[in-house]
Amino acid sequence: MRIVNMHEAKTNFSRLVDEAVAGEQITIAKAGKPMVRLVRVDAEEAPKRTGFLAGQGRIPDNFDALFSQEVTELFEGQS
Repeated sequence: MRIVNMHEAKTNFSRLVDEAVAGEQITIAKAGKPMVRLVRVDAEEAPKRTGFLAGQGRIPDNFDALFSQEVTELFEGQS
């Protein structure tokens, strides 16, 4: 992965895009702080982890009523 500053990126944008298309990941930094990453559009994305805990827990039937009295007291200032 290559890091370039903003000025270099503006000056050499076409060349950087060509390098990204060739598979190189380029990070563009501003004042030394990484801001964005330039990568090929069809680059492989990390797999989604949606549902990785499926079946590991249970939501009680009275979920909406749990601690309702305590929450009401906290909001209304009653004790």
